[in-house]
Amino acid sequence: MVKGLFCVALLLFTLASRAESWPTKEWPQGPQLSGPAVLALENYAFPARDDVTRQGIRTDALLVIRDGQVIYERYAAPTTATTAHLTWSISKSVMATVLGVAFGESRFTLKDPVARFYPPMKQHPSVTMADLLHWASGLDWQESYEFAPLKSSVVAMLYTRGRGDMADFVADTGTFSAPGQAFRYSSGDSNLLSAALKGMLGHKAYVDYPWTALFEPLGIRNATWEADASETFVASSYVYLTARDLARIGLLMARGGRWGERQLVPKDWVDFNLQPFDQYTPGEDEAVPGGHWWLNREVQGAARPWPDAPADTFAARGHWGQALYVMPGEKLVVVRYGDDRDDSYRHNELLKRVLAAVPQQVQP
Repeated sequence: MVKGLFCVALLLFTLASRAESWPTKEWPQGPQLSGPAVLALENYAFPARDDVTRQGIRTDALLVIRDGQVIYERYAAPTTATTAHLTWSISKSVMATVLGVAFGESRFTLKDPVARFYPPMKQHPSVTMADLLHWASGLDWQESYEFAPLKSSVVAMLYTRGRGDMADFVADTGTFSAPGQAFRYSSGDSNLLSAALKGMLGHKAYVDYPWTALFEPLGIRNATWEADASETFVASSYVYLTARDLARIGLLMARGGRWGERQLVPKDWVDFNLQPFDQYTPGEDEAVPGGHWWLNREVQGAARPWPDAPADTFAARGHWGQALYVMPGEKLVVVRYGDDRDDSYRHNELLKRVLAAVPQQVQP
């Protein structure tokens, strides 16, 4: 009898030890990283820097989550654990995740024409929701920033002619290819997705939807999402989240759209996000586009974009070095915020050093 009770207790302990960790208000803490490899990681991520010239790598936040537990966290002033940091184009992947909830509610299909939800797109009637998610609308968009601002569609959209109604500005763009036939990275496509979401929900539900559909179920309390003058969320650029809150979205994706016992985002939506766009040509971007996420995949015989990271790695990326990395096989989620204006930061280098600093998992 005693032996039987001992076996039951041992089984319960084993099951408990394998239970998944989920953040509530705070993240659970795991064994903290230490040793020479952590120093090598910090030497890369937090080097001495001349903030007058703004040259070199500047990391504002680096957070490493393993299997739902914080194992490394460091910030550089003025950023702290409670700072809602501008994510720039990570906002695009946040919008894709919000759309995943709407997809699960059967509010749209991937084959739906965007014009069904956003009438100004009737001048481009063949563009579908999937086309926008692949950055393959065929609209003649120029995603240049500081280096060619006078020719930049995105600068005009965010700061000059288009800033009052960004989606309308994008819809009035000419074409360079048929929809779905060519990849061209476009913040405009992302803002059309935001306008389409508004059309399928109606304005009243839309203004609260990112919070009620995604942020609140994940326990995100400090999110800010700026809108343009037409009250459409700027899905291309203007989500602000703490590193810890952004990591919640990473953990959701790492676990196939599941949050605790709830399938918050359908698994087939996550699978779509992580499927390479079949019209992408290697070299058109640093990473391989999926459904508004970036993939570390070999396509058409080309090497993985981040060769020192596992093939299942995927990421949300933003201007000046913002990144959310998800490595499902390693049970890792990494958030990196920064302000790198000289293009010296390298995703692969950080990932390589994080992986070197994290002890290998012991398989059960």
